[in-house]
Amino acid sequence: MKRLTSSALVLALLVGFAFWWFADTQVVKRRTQKLLTTLTLDGGSGKVSRQMGAYSLNSLLATSVRLETPTIKEANGSFNREELESAYSWLCNQAKQTRFELEEVRSIAIKGDRAVVVLTLTGLVELAQYKPVDGSFEVTFDWQKQKDGWRLTEAVWTELP
Repeated sequence: MKRLTSSALVLALLVGFAFWWFADTQVVKRRTQKLLTTLTLDGGSGKVSRQMGAYSLNSLLATSVRLETPTIKEANGSFNREELESAYSWLCNQAKQTRFELEEVRSIAIKGDRAVVVLTLTGLVELAQYKPVDGSFEVTFDWQKQKDGWRLTEAVWTELP
């Protein structure tokens, strides 16, 4: 009897963990963190290892993504996934380092197949001649649930004082 109770308790914990792990909120949170990790390029890392992030980026982006940022006006607008992968490749080759550190997830709102994540982060993009991104930002990511999972459709960045 004791063995049966222990087994039932373990099974109940595993089922509860599985429900939590695969809940849309947790999946969107993990994909948001994966995006920030992919965009972070350590100083001194090799170009080949940096380029490996393109595979992760591809799995995170929708066919078309709208970007809005106050610091790089060329990065504003709607871009197809291939354009963003090309821009990422350029960044891998040109950046001394990039860093996107999540400070706080302010909210996650999920309605059907759409999720909106609002967060604050510290961002740095250091190129050879200047730093187009260096500071704190409030960021809103819009995710759309598609056949193959949640994909980013929009990113809006606002610089914090």
